[in-house]
Formats: sequence, structure tokens, C-alpha cells
Amino acid sequence: MAEPIPIRGGDAPEGSGRPKRKSSGPYLYAALRDLIVRAELAPGERLSETELGDRLGVSRTPVREALGRLRDDRLVEVRPQIGTFVSRISPQAVSDAQFIREALECTAVRVSAELADEESMAQIEENLRAQERAVARTDIDSWQLLDDTFHRSLCDLSGHPAVWPVNERAKSHLNRLRRLSLTMPDYLATMVDAHRAVSDAVAIHDPDAAEVALREHLRAVLREVPKIREQHPDYFEEP
Repeated sequence: MAEPIPIRGGDAPEGSGRPKRKSSGPYLYAALRDLIVRAELAPGERLSETELGDRLGVSRTPVREALGRLRDDRLVEVRPQIGTFVSRISPQAVSDAQFIREALECTAVRVSAELADEESMAQIEENLRAQERAVARTDIDSWQLLDDTFHRSLCDLSGHPAVWPVNERAKSHLNRLRRLSLTMPDYLATMVDAHRAVSDAVAIHDPDAAEVALREHLRAVLREVPKIREQHPDYFEEP
């Protein structure tokens, strides 16, 4: 049986979408959110403003502000007189994120299936081939970036570019679960096959098939929850 892939993959490729070390609020917020999603700041871990500032090359003040936004997102929790901690994965937060993601992306893909042209499908095909190469070298970081690009491309193809930013923030909790699922044996290859099914339906302008394929794909991660909880019980809130 194949062994699980380590949670923390290698460095992302040059020019990737990973947040850089910048002191401005949005970049710092995105950087800390990325560290939480990637489990480099593990669920339940106590956070030090000073240590995070040193790690990211900024002062404590912007770190404090970014942690405030992450608290609003329920990604960190503040315990009075004790400290600030990375929130454990909440089944309710994951359920909320899944609901929002399905509502937005499945609606968008129906429109995209009607509007798809040869140029847009060629770009999506190029993305899928890059996904296959990332799977072949077991590069989780690169694959996850390509996965996000694939889904964003389908959303943007609908002609509603505002959908993706809303979707991206809403699904932070789901992304934490998705990150853990990527370590499951053969999971990445299965996801690429699912992406191709969605792409094929969009290419032939079949909104119904595109929605069915995408909805099935988006729900796949939920089927892995029992295995993920078994491997990482301390990462989750108590039932």
C-alpha cells in the first residue's frame, strides 16, 4: 500500500502565488493564512507575535492586526490571560465553507460551459498537463497552486471575476482539510481525473454535466474526513 505523502511539501515554484514576505497588511494576512492552511502553523499551536514578526520580517503591530483578521475568520482563537492559538479544524466551519463553495462554483461553471471557447479551453488543458507533471513528481505545493488556478479559471470564465475572491476567503477552513487530504495515497491523481471530467463537460458546452462533475469533485474531500481524523486527531475540534 502506498504511504501517505508528508503534509509539508517542498518549496513552491518560482513566480508562484504563495504570499511573499511583505509588511503591508493584506500580504501579511495572506502569508499567515497560508501558513495555517499548510499546517506550518499547526492546529492548536500557540502563536507569539514577536516570533511571527521575526519569522516574517515585520514588527509586532502588523502581526497583531493580521491575527485580528484571522480571528474574525475563525482561523485563530484568543484565550484571555492565556494566549492566541491556531484554531483546530471545526466541522461546522468546514461545512459552511463547503456550502458556500458549491453554491458559487457550481453556479459559475454552468455559465462557463455556455461561454467556453477554444482559447480558454487551451489554457485549461495546459493547466491540466502541468497538474499531471506535478503529480508525477509528488509536488504537493505546485499541484495545489495549479488546482486553485484551475478552479479560478472556471469561475472567471463565467464573466464574474468577483466570485473567486469571495470564494477564496470563505473556503479557508475547507482548504485546511484539503491540504491534509492531499497526503492520502493516490489522491492527487484522482483529483486530476476529476478535473478532466469537469473540463470535458465545459468544453462540449454541457452545463448540466459540468455542474454534476464539479459538485461530485468538490465533495470528494469530505469522504476523506474519517481517514484524516484518524491520522491527525489533535488537529480537529472534539465532536
